[in-house]
Amino acid sequence: MKKLILIRHAKSSWKDPTLSDLQRPLKKRGERNAREMAERLMALDLKVDKVFMSPALRVTQTIDLMTEETGFGAGITVISPDLYSFGYDDLLLFLKELDNSSQCIVVAGHNPAVTELVNFLSGADIPNIPTCGIAVLELNVDKWSALGAGKAKMVHYDYPKNDTSIEV
Repeated sequence: MKKLILIRHAKSSWKDPTLSDLQRPLKKRGERNAREMAERLMALDLKVDKVFMSPALRVTQTIDLMTEETGFGAGITVISPDLYSFGYDDLLLFLKELDNSSQCIVVAGHNPAVTELVNFLSGADIPNIPTCGIAVLELNVDKWSALGAGKAKMVHYDYPKNDTSIEV
């Protein structure tokens, strides 16, 4: 059984209006949240094969801070321009083309794509995954190409302002 961990980037700053969307950095709160969520994610003791992320600065900073805090993702991160998307169908196409040797992967990206993909794959009805939110899905597929609606079960959902992580 394959696993997919979806991470929405941490809280970003809109302080400098001259920056492009790709260049927006994290706010201080986002930096704190990334470190905190790294600790929570590591407590799940998941064996991750690859971490794929959008090239947007706020996403790469989120994963870099998680790695710095706990070692999560160290040496297995890949920046993919295909993940700089706000539509879940682009993320789904990316996933369907993955090598089947990977059993557990992380995709770090943007909303609404992250929320919509979680809902599409698992049948959940989450209105909005907050910044730095994490959803862990168990996939009822042997091949990434077989991903589709209802092919996943959400087994963990957490976000920074959550008092306790939600096991589902």
